[in-house]
Amino acid sequence: MEAQQVAFKVFRFITLILFSIFLLSCSTTAPKSLKTTVQPGEVIQRYLMNNNTAQSNLVAALNEIPNKTSVRGLATENAYTISELYSADILAIVINGGLNKSTLATKFKNLPNTAKAVDVLVLLFPIDAYRLLAYALENEVIESSTMLAIAAKNKLDPTVLLAATASGLDNSITPLIHSAGIVLYGQDEDSINEVRYRAVDSSAWLPALELAWEPIYGALSGSIVHLQPETDYEVEILVTDYEGTTELYSFDFETRPNSPPIDPEKIYYLSAIYSGGQLDLEALNIQGSEDGYAKVIGDGIVIEAGDNYLSAINIGSQAYIMLENLTVRGGQRYGIFAEKTHHIWIKGCNVSEYGNVANDYRNGIGYKTTESTSPINYDAGIYLEKTGVSVIEECEIHSPNGKANHWGYGHPKGPNALQVWAYHPDEMYRGQMIVRNNRFYGTSSHRFNDVIEGRKNFERTGGFVRDSAIYGNYLAFANDDLIEIDGGQSNVLVYENELTQGYAGVSIAPNMLGPSYVFHNYIHDLGDEIGKEWTAIKAGGLLSKPGGKTFILENYIVTNRNGIASSRVNNDSTFWVLLQNNMIITKNKNNLVGYAVYDKEKFFNSTFINNIFYNKKSELPLLDLSFSNLTEHPLTKDSDFIASIPEGTFAEMPSSTQFLIDNFSRVMNTPEIISPNAQGINLKSSDLSAFDNQTKYGEARVIDNKTIVLTGNGWYKLPIETDINLNTTISFDISIMGEAEIVGIALETDNSLSQSNVFKIKGTQDYGNDISYQLNNGETTHVEIELGRYDIVEVNYIVFILDNDIKEHLNDTNVTFDNINFSNHDALIQDVKDETLRIGK
Repeated sequence: MEAQQVAFKVFRFITLILFSIFLLSCSTTAPKSLKTTVQPGEVIQRYLMNNNTAQSNLVAALNEIPNKTSVRGLATENAYTISELYSADILAIVINGGLNKSTLATKFKNLPNTAKAVDVLVLLFPIDAYRLLAYALENEVIESSTMLAIAAKNKLDPTVLLAATASGLDNSITPLIHSAGIVLYGQDEDSINEVRYRAVDSSAWLPALELAWEPIYGALSGSIVHLQPETDYEVEILVTDYEGTTELYSFDFETRPNSPPIDPEKIYYLSAIYSGGQLDLEALNIQGSEDGYAKVIGDGIVIEAGDNYLSAINIGSQAYIMLENLTVRGGQRYGIFAEKTHHIWIKGCNVSEYGNVANDYRNGIGYKTTESTSPINYDAGIYLEKTGVSVIEECEIHSPNGKANHWGYGHPKGPNALQVWAYHPDEMYRGQMIVRNNRFYGTSSHRFNDVIEGRKNFERTGGFVRDSAIYGNYLAFANDDLIEIDGGQSNVLVYENELTQGYAGVSIAPNMLGPSYVFHNYIHDLGDEIGKEWTAIKAGGLLSKPGGKTFILENYIVTNRNGIASSRVNNDSTFWVLLQNNMIITKNKNNLVGYAVYDKEKFFNSTFINNIFYNKKSELPLLDLSFSNLTEHPLTKDSDFIASIPEGTFAEMPSSTQFLIDNFSRVMNTPEIISPNAQGINLKSSDLSAFDNQTKYGEARVIDNKTIVLTGNGWYKLPIETDINLNTTISFDISIMGEAEIVGIALETDNSLSQSNVFKIKGTQDYGNDISYQLNNGETTHVEIELGRYDIVEVNYIVFILDNDIKEHLNDTNVTFDNINFSNHDALIQDVKDETLRIGK
């Protein structure tokens, strides 16, 4: 009877959710405008068609486009050529995907001035400009010199065109430690694709998010996330083109290790190589190789450089360098500086007191001296210039000598914590930057300009460039952006960060080569030093600096002002996003204040799916977007639900399973769904034994046959006999006192350790499946693991883990496991149509 009551309660909740989705998808907050932005060529095509313009009056009609129309200047300046393009149906063919057909080339060649026609078409379709020029060259509409002349006139990157029009670009997969970026060239915008992946030692394929259309190179591109370090994977992508033809693409790759290989002959303790001033690794000729990094270890000596040197540590162009546990103070501009190099690994360093001090202020902006002609700007705790394939982890950067002005004095200028320009001269070393688990912070009155700054914002070669990941960081106190990834954003990931006290959270303006991904972040309590703020995520520049898409997924955003908002880039506020499963709560309401989404231009390809948008002052969602592209979450207008959300870095969002995002969504178990056939584990001390040489010292103590307490540094296995299938869940209560490298369990078939079978609940070491999101602030926590999600169908041993590789007399950590159960819930699971998502960090 109890099981029936639970099933009925779940069914009733599901019915409410589905019925609400139906109702709310049909009723939305009233829009301010129904306008949606398309490219100028499509605006002109619609204008001429809707006005039933006769062929003989096309030029006159183009000269009469209303002043308020943004394309008026373009139309009047090129009226004759545009009329020829319209009459030849070339505008319509481009709009309808004609870059795959020879028809377009034939029509081009019949025009009196093909070069002029291509030039104007590039202006009319800026997102497709590169593909248009490549198409025109490949189909002999124009010559190479003409193509490059048009590119120069329109400020297009000739290197992109030369690559796209060569013999062809190689498809690629670029692995990082926990993710991999994929690019398939020579694709079609109308193609559909399915992506799946698996660890090589697993028989189960897992679905991944489909690749996105990338219009600059004409590619399909995207990322797979939540991977394990140093693990072999297989990926398959099935692409079906507009004609229904399918092609299968396959990749094998290995994710990168969690730490670099070290050359034992090149380990340097700081006290042995440093005697004051600048630590100059270039002058000392310290560098490693692919087989082993050179490693410099801090051993209590502080690097004190003052302002006599450009940087406190100069890496220069030395490669394969690891800096670990260094305390760095000073540097005229930078704490740590590298230029035109690669494979730099900076871990556990504390950087402060770097950069210039302002001795002269002009209208609130700091200058070094009264004679200085340029304000102080771009000083950085770490600056990696034209440097790629590097890791910055577990560092603290704080207390620069200077501070940034706020927007009341114009665009902020001043120091950054980290500055990246990842465009190495060699393509193989570009991008591939990892910035993880750091703390970069100022104070309320002594702020950074941007906390993480990307140089060359308005260039496709700027910022992090490609295949980079920024995750697990705490970033605070900026007078401008907390993270800036503007410029090249091809498979750049920003996730699991906490961002607070900035004028804006994440800047993606402009995205010049996507896709990029902003997901699982907690953005809250924004504001510069005078309390002004703009938005948690700012975007713009799609048409002026084309043109990439950004996926904004499952973030938890609580701000006074806006969630995601337009910002001008070369006077263009257009952006292209997919927002799904986010929770965006705004507090204030005023002119351009309080919007969950403020999408000024409403680009027709942007979509907004299953988000909870809520303004506390209105007690309703406050939105300015294309409502035809909106699918609302059923709780987005539920004030009681909003009020029930506890404060913290994440929130729980009930969601229909149809809105889960393959490979991205983190599903939390619904407490009401209880299996009726739970099987408890009877613990006996005599059955416990050490596991796979992992136990160093300590003990495992059993209490009342249901509780086990671990102390010391050990892994202990217990043989079990229970029926396991893909619908089996293991659950237990856990209490952790103290710190360790790994606390959790493993589910094994023998006495050999398999990383994929380890579940880490807490710990500093990145190993196994990380389920630490289930931990409740170190208190007793109920943990549930659905084995089917990890392809575990056979278990002979449960292994209890307290891994803490420190000296025994310093180790006072203990862990208690209690109420261990295996549950099979086949029947109930089949009826469940909803999940609870973890939104935020």
